[in-house]
Order: sequence, then C-alpha cells, then structure tokens
Amino acid sequence: MQNLTRLFNCSLTLQPQRVVAPVALQQLRTKTKVVEKPKPGAGQQFRRIVHFPEEYTVVPLKITHLAGRDPISGRVVAKGIGGGIKQQYRWIKWVRDGPTEGSAQEERVVEVLNDGCRTAKVALVAVGDELKYILATENMKAGDILKTSRVIPRIPVRPNDGDAYPLGALPVGTRIHCLEKNPNQPCHLIHAAGTFGTILRKFDDKVVVQLPSKREFAFDRTCMATVGRLSNVEHNKEHVGSAQRMRELGNRPRSGLWKRKEGKHGRKIRRLPPMTTIAPPPAAKEQELRLTLNL
Repeated sequence: MQNLTRLFNCSLTLQPQRVVAPVALQQLRTKTKVVEKPKPGAGQQFRRIVHFPEEYTVVPLKITHLAGRDPISGRVVAKGIGGGIKQQYRWIKWVRDGPTEGSAQEERVVEVLNDGCRTAKVALVAVGDELKYILATENMKAGDILKTSRVIPRIPVRPNDGDAYPLGALPVGTRIHCLEKNPNQPCHLIHAAGTFGTILRKFDDKVVVQLPSKREFAFDRTCMATVGRLSNVEHNKEHVGSAQRMRELGNRPRSGLWKRKEGKHGRKIRRLPPMTTIAPPPAAKEQELRLTLNL
C-alpha cells in the first residue's frame, strides 16, 4: 500500500510539470531580436576598418577585415566580399598646403610604392622635417622635385607632374587630379588609377573642370589641384587569369549561380531536333448524302 501511495503522489506531482513545459517553450519561441540591417551604398565600404591614430604618421596602419559584414550587427551586408591578401594601409595626406605669397614650396619624392588598399600608386614625399604620403602621378619617380603654392599669379604657371596649385593659376587644358570640391577642404575628387580631370575654361571667379565621368563642374578658382594623370594607367586592363587570383583580390566566389550551358541564368545550348518531313494536307472528307424520299 505504501508503494502505491508513493506512485500516486509522484504522478500527481509530475503532471503539472508536463503541462507547464510546452507553455514555457512557446514563450521563448515568440521572442525576436530586432536588428536594423544596414544597406550598402550609403558611404560604408564593409570591406575593412582602418584604425587611425590621433596624429598623422607614415607608419602603415592596422586594419580589421570585415568580409562584407556590418561591424555592429555582424550580419552579411555585401555578399561579394571575402578573403583577400593582408594589406597595409598608408595614410594619404589629402591637404596640399603651400605658401600664400612668395615662391613655391619644394618637396622631394623619396619613394614610389604600391598600396593594396587603393588602385593608384603612392609616393612618399619629404617636406623639410616632415614625411607624408600622396598619390603618385603617371611619370613620377624617386628624386623628383614637386612644387606647392597657393599663389594665383597674373599669368598662368607652367607646371610639372605632381605640382599642386590653385585652379586659377593653371592654364586651360591642364590635366589634374586630387581636386578640392570647396576651398580649404581635403582633396577628395579624382582618386582612381589612371583618371584625370581637364580644365576647360574660366569665367569670373570660377574654373570649369571636366571630371572623368565627362560631366562639367564650375569650381572656385582658389580650389587646390594636383597636376598630372594618376599612376597605374593599365589597372582596368589587368588580366585576372584564375579564380584564385580573384580570391586574393578580396572577391568572394559565387559558384553555382551561373553556368554557360545549363545554369539558371546561362544560355541554353541544346541539339537541334531531327529532320521533320512536311506531310501533305489532309484530304477533304466526303460529304454524306441523306435521301429524304421514301422508297
């Protein structure tokens, strides 16, 4: 009898637990986490994070690779990014500042080197006791002397590749890059390899420049610009050659989405059907005669 009473007691205590457990699981399933997924194309690259120090330095900076993920939510935003060779980021000094009166400031090119984080080459330049990185031009080499000035003379100057002058000081037809959008701002126009802008004409206090997109814009004559075409002109003609090379460049493979013959988005190449003989048209059916006369 005692054993039976223990069994009954155990069964009574276990029944409410069996009923409560599914309810608790249902409540957990209904909990959701709201995450605002960022959209690409809003100024964020989702490729790498560069850790900039407080003061400018020519020491290569440390990088955190994102591989297409948002740094806050960790979700994949850009699907075509992944892998790649470890690169060193060199901090470009976008402001080419020079004297506002007198002769131009001279700068010497110490070295021209490749930077894996940008398409154009980078030049290490020495100015007095200062070292800085700038974008290298097509014909720039070590030992060249560059000139930088903010003076706008009455007669346009005759610049060389790599010199930085205001737009008002340059003659019409000059090729330029690293152009300021507004005076005293960083030079954030025309940075890609092999690109250049062209000075077309001048009117009042404006200078009309044709950008690489063939669009024309009128800038203030005091906006600084660097003379010449950017280096690495053959960048857009570089042959990748293999899937591994594409992976080294930091592009994630998209295998299986497209095949030339039988893929979902590929063109279908199939055998032609066998020869078909054209049959003569069918003969007309004979009309049935119905006799209405009673015989």
